[in-house]
Amino acid sequence: MRTATLTRDTSETKVAVTVDLDGTGRYDVRTGVGFFDHMLEQLSRHSLIDMTIRCDGDLHIDEHHTVEDTALALGSAVAQALGDKRGIRRYGDALSPMDETLTRVALDISGRPWLVWKGAFTQARLGTMDTEMFRHFFHSFAQTAGITLHIETLYGDNNHHIAESAFKGVARALRTAVEIDPRKADAIPSTKGTL
Repeated sequence: MRTATLTRDTSETKVAVTVDLDGTGRYDVRTGVGFFDHMLEQLSRHSLIDMTIRCDGDLHIDEHHTVEDTALALGSAVAQALGDKRGIRRYGDALSPMDETLTRVALDISGRPWLVWKGAFTQARLGTMDTEMFRHFFHSFAQTAGITLHIETLYGDNNHHIAESAFKGVARALRTAVEIDPRKADAIPSTKGTL
């Protein structure tokens, strides 16, 4: 069973996350930030990773700590569920169209966290969420999941579509990368023998 449950409690947030890498994309997400919940639901549905996420954060300040700590907890849960990464495909990529927007995503579950983000928004907020937090979410997620993650919006005008195509693209790439490769299910996908 490639599952994990963990909590992250700080003076700013209380986060509980459960993931099942071999799920069907079922989700139950409540962070208190509506647009963020919508994006996390897309991440679950299109990656086929079942996710239960609860965050009680200091939203009276803003959503920064809620988004950051949810990303850190989610990345840690994915890393824990992957274990030694034996048998995974490791790499994933996706082109994610959403109406006028197209986003390209490539990732490597390498154990070497990195984010390359090429995208921009023309408005400061979507719902109550600051658009600058999307990059920060993916950076924090990549750090604790141990993923090299490249996200590039090739073009797009609608800010909602730009954010959603990024989350769906990451989801589709992640789905491929965490899948077990039946041709090498017993091997670590690295010449080093470890990831």
